[in-house]
Amino acid sequence: MKTKITRAFLILALFGFGISAAFSQIWYLPDNVQPAKVAQTVGVTEIMISYSRPAVNKRTVWGDLVPFGLMNNPFPEGEKRPWVAGGNEATSISFSDDVKIEGKNLAAGTYGLYMIIHEDQKATVIFNKNHTAWDTFFYDESQDVLRVEVTTKKVEHKEFLTYEFIDLDRTSTTAALSWSDKLIPFKIEVDVDAVVMAKIEEELKTVRGFSRETWEDAAWYASLRAGNHDKALEWIEVPISGNRRFAKKTFRSLFLKSRILEAKGDSTKALAVIEEIIPIADNSELNQLGYEMLRRGDTAKAVEIFELNANKHPDDPNVHDSLGEGYMNNGQKEKAIKSFKKSLSMNPPDNVKENSIKLLKELGVDMK
Repeated sequence: MKTKITRAFLILALFGFGISAAFSQIWYLPDNVQPAKVAQTVGVTEIMISYSRPAVNKRTVWGDLVPFGLMNNPFPEGEKRPWVAGGNEATSISFSDDVKIEGKNLAAGTYGLYMIIHEDQKATVIFNKNHTAWDTFFYDESQDVLRVEVTTKKVEHKEFLTYEFIDLDRTSTTAALSWSDKLIPFKIEVDVDAVVMAKIEEELKTVRGFSRETWEDAAWYASLRAGNHDKALEWIEVPISGNRRFAKKTFRSLFLKSRILEAKGDSTKALAVIEEIIPIADNSELNQLGYEMLRRGDTAKAVEIFELNANKHPDDPNVHDSLGEGYMNNGQKEKAIKSFKKSLSMNPPDNVKENSIKLLKELGVDMK
């Protein structure tokens, strides 16, 4: 027994670990190999890696300190194990939601992270149910949940073992271990829209479901981000005409409904909702509605709305500036010039003045 323990400690010494605080009854003693954590959020999915950071310390890491293939394990003697992908305690990785690793499904949870390094610039990344083991002494292959094969890369020297997240985009990131002259990456993908939609479904059943804004925000995301227009229409009806106490036709809710219908490709119904909005819209809302119709390419409807707003609020220079833009986009040059000049005659705010002057110049009007 004494011989086996001594051999185990020799293995630890090879990594420069010495007697770890893991063996101490005093839990807060510092370790010779510093622990670290790195986190990344993809969408709303949280990813965390907890690991230790041994140093190269002038040693040959790959093929020596970390052998190619499986490592000899002196405890129990003779068994072979993968590398702990760090130092001392097993490296762990956690996901708050289901993910894909290199295209393969992995359920939400916390896993022990192990690796097998191969000579041909390949590596096997292993996700194991046991994430609390010390080193690989208690590694059990039957507890493996997922194994993926990746290609390693040669990089500039990295003295301390480091995990980082690279190549981040809206739905994925790449976690990468780098140490010595090697980088070992593995891609993590998240079905962000599916995750968010599921969380929204749950949120709507909580106290937040008593707020009209929650339903409006949910409908916005469902349609304009997740592309689920039918679900969006179902949700936007709740603050418009549902049986909740807050149900009421407002500019925001109807505007969103029109946007959803437009995104779904039902322009006729989208325009019908615009007609519902016009009588309840105030000055700024009518202005917004006019620009919305310009965005949709319905310049005639935009002009109609801008004209209505100018009639309702004749003393506002901004509405005449906006009306000028409507006329300009509708090919009514003379009317556009007249509206811009009227706006300028009313001592408009600087931003409105600058816009009117700029567009008048575009129309060929000499502003000297």
